[in-house]
Amino acid sequence: MTASNLPESSPLGKPAAYKTEYDPSLLFPIARQQKRAEIGLAEGVTLPFFGVDIWNAYELSWLNMRGKPQVAIASFTVPAESPNIIESKSFKLYLNSFNQTKVASPEALAEMLRADLSDGFGASVSVALTAPDAFGAVRMGELEGLLLDRLDIEVDRYEPDPGLLKANHEEGMVEETFVSHLLKSNCLVTGQPDWGSVQIRYAGAQIDQEGLLRYLIGFRNHNEFHEQCVERIFMDILRGCRPQKLSVYARYTRRGGLDINPWRSNYSTGLKPSNLRNARQ
Repeated sequence: MTASNLPESSPLGKPAAYKTEYDPSLLFPIARQQKRAEIGLAEGVTLPFFGVDIWNAYELSWLNMRGKPQVAIASFTVPAESPNIIESKSFKLYLNSFNQTKVASPEALAEMLRADLSDGFGASVSVALTAPDAFGAVRMGELEGLLLDRLDIEVDRYEPDPGLLKANHEEGMVEETFVSHLLKSNCLVTGQPDWGSVQIRYAGAQIDQEGLLRYLIGFRNHNEFHEQCVERIFMDILRGCRPQKLSVYARYTRRGGLDINPWRSNYSTGLKPSNLRNARQ
């Protein structure tokens, strides 16, 4: 599967026929590298972070071998070092292609998903299915941290400005966790709004909270995919504030039955993200 696809060639913003029989060719991979180069990560360099993209699919259905419809919630975990992302509309079209497809068992379905998605992303993808009899055990939860949105600030910039990010290197190191629900960016191709909440954990010189909130609000008119926004936030904070430890985790609201939740970190002892759905998801 090619990874040279350009976003503007994807199904985004175009009429699409919804196939109801299995078709893995619907997946549209896009190489991560072009956008990483924009934030100073040249091809071949060791990435200054690791992480995952957690996708949740709430509209997955197929037929058992007797033709009876089945449903499940699916979660996919994609390593950040994978060379590609999958454009989300193509992901939805691919999942919908199972609607009239007979599959022997949920385990067989999970293996088909794992194989196709690992091929598309270019790295091993883990798949977990939650069956209806386990829906009652699915929990919700909010991101933990000090709410930046409490700050009464004046805002006049709606594009990301790394110059707003500052830290006090004259004082001792602190460890803090911040949360904001004011993250909004726009689809790289269609310009449609993407809404999210973001959690920032760090250890280092104390980051100026007002500047950080203004910076995050600055994504309001910015056009990038979810994964690209999180990596831009990570790199801008890393360069502007120089923390010793840093992780950035965003949970975006769903579109087309899918939500995407990227996490990037530079310290292995950091808290790995839970996949708890928040109130807006």
